[in-house]
Amino acid sequence: MATFKRRKAKSNVAQFPKALRLNKIAERAEYEDEEGLTPPVRRRRGIYLLPNAFTTAALFCGFYAIVMAMNLRFDQASIAIFVAMVLDSLDGRVARLTNTQSEFGAQYDSLSDMVSFGAAPALVVYEWSLRGMGKLGWLAAFVYCAGGALRLARFNTNITVVDKRYFQGLPSPAAAALVAGFVWLMDDLGFRGTSLSWAAWAITLYAGLTMVSNVPFYSFKDINLRKPMPFIAAFLVVLALVAIFSDPSKVLFGLFVLYGLSGFGVYFWRWFKGRPVSIVQTELEHDDKE
Repeated sequence: MATFKRRKAKSNVAQFPKALRLNKIAERAEYEDEEGLTPPVRRRRGIYLLPNAFTTAALFCGFYAIVMAMNLRFDQASIAIFVAMVLDSLDGRVARLTNTQSEFGAQYDSLSDMVSFGAAPALVVYEWSLRGMGKLGWLAAFVYCAGGALRLARFNTNITVVDKRYFQGLPSPAAAALVAGFVWLMDDLGFRGTSLSWAAWAITLYAGLTMVSNVPFYSFKDINLRKPMPFIAAFLVVLALVAIFSDPSKVLFGLFVLYGLSGFGVYFWRWFKGRPVSIVQTELEHDDKE
């Protein structure tokens, strides 16, 4: 009796090149676990436009402040630094609200802060007052600039270690507000920078050294704006806005002077309560996760 060979069923696998099939199998074997889960979807690398647009605007304000200081327009230079502060406070909130946080955005924000709150205030106060002091002037400006760089680097590395309710040292935007606010206020009152060289020198050194200190400054990060607030809170916001717009240079500089001294108030309060904090960090930080 004659025998017939059974025909093999056609398969779509043969339609693909062998190398491609092997790559697919190896890729699936690499990502699939023992339970047979499907491989994760790889996200394309890119940047988010909206939060980085605010960061770019803050960077532009810092650059604009440097240009205005070189043109001896110190009022506009100081205002540009304060505008950069507002934009810097918005980019992170916009990223969290729109769920567009990224490592690129965090690094870009730090570089922008270095220009707007590190280099720009140092150059503004140097051109306004410290130039006439010679070596003491530019050294004080450098101490401030280096303090801003060290402050930002320490913040990025210790962000998961320190208490989020308090900043470790004076934050760089507040330090920039002290320096630029003093220049803005004195220029608005008609004082020349050469007559206030030692005052500008002391404020610049104080801001630069306090940034790299271990003094705790309240961060306001535990305030939840999504929760209902009493009616008096809205009225206080209105009063604050009225006070700021009535005389911006005096009110803003006064507010940041109080904030720049508040850290030492917290320090002495903790010392009084038996919880002293070293002003200068002398020990290594320990990560609780290790």
